[in-house]
Amino acid sequence: MTTTALTLAGLALTLVILWANLRPWWTGSRDPKLLAPFGKGAAFGILGAMCAGGLLGWLAGCAPQVGSAAGGKAVTGVTGTQTGTPLTRGSLSGSLTEEGAVVVFLIAAAVVFAWRKASKDDKKRMIGGAYCGASLCATAGVAGALAFLPGLVNQAGQSARAAIESAGVL
Repeated sequence: MTTTALTLAGLALTLVILWANLRPWWTGSRDPKLLAPFGKGAAFGILGAMCAGGLLGWLAGCAPQVGSAAGGKAVTGVTGTQTGTPLTRGSLSGSLTEEGAVVVFLIAAAVVFAWRKASKDDKKRMIGGAYCGASLCATAGVAGALAFLPGLVNQAGQSARAAIESAGVL
């Protein structure tokens, strides 16, 4: 899978989407439940960034490309200055084990089920979260900060497998 680095303009668009979702919560009641749709989408995007291929990996790879193109048009349209400088690329992909892949699959399925039950506004928040999660994981800084996550997901899958195998269920 070829991926495109997120540009500075794409990062600006990502930050606008992040701000648009976090600001109402911050200025409102700060009820954590209000962040749940955005958080579910962000988890979906981050987990997709860990996938080396498949549908989730492809979607996560498209996020920086789409965001950079849209952000470039937006920044150029507002300022008249051409943009396109890529940021240093980071990656979480390629480090999932079989057990970790199953955990990602199960979480992705849970997010899809939540999507199907969500209201129209919550669906928009979930899309924004997925975009932000995948796009930010394409930067070296965020990918570096979340470098522990694939190992954590793999460990969760290995622990579940060990528990199931030792209980005689398999």
